[in-house]
Amino acid sequence: MFFSQAGARPRMWEASPSEHKKWVEVFKACDEENKGYLSREDFKVAVVMLFGYKPSKIEADAVMSSVDPNTSGILLKEFLDIVRKKKEAQLYRNEIRHIFTAFDRHYRGYLTLEDFKKAFRQVAPKLSERIILEVFRRSHRNEKPVHRNEE
Repeated sequence: MFFSQAGARPRMWEASPSEHKKWVEVFKACDEENKGYLSREDFKVAVVMLFGYKPSKIEADAVMSSVDPNTSGILLKEFLDIVRKKKEAQLYRNEIRHIFTAFDRHYRGYLTLEDFKKAFRQVAPKLSERIILEVFRRSHRNEKPVHRNEE
């Protein structure tokens, strides 16, 4: 069951050959002038095509600042790496959301102490109640209750 890896970071994920092919096709479609790279605007269009949202200025700035200054944009290899990382993060967020929803049995959008206790009994039955209480308290001390990630 997925509970056993609730706290684990995602493993390296590899795209299927058909997904990889799609990414290459998107790169080529967005590189309309066959420059061999994607400009900032080309990159934004590619993200819309693959992920369904327009990247923020901050995201675009971060990507463009990581580009080799000797090139004028994002090369195919860099683009594929960026897309793979975005896909991994997307899958990880979906997994976390799925786990949260499994523990939020009353569909409230937050976890109560009782929800927390039930969840930990399932994933770590030998964990002491003192530790569970401490984790719960820490999540509330910073006024950041354990909520579902709303996007």
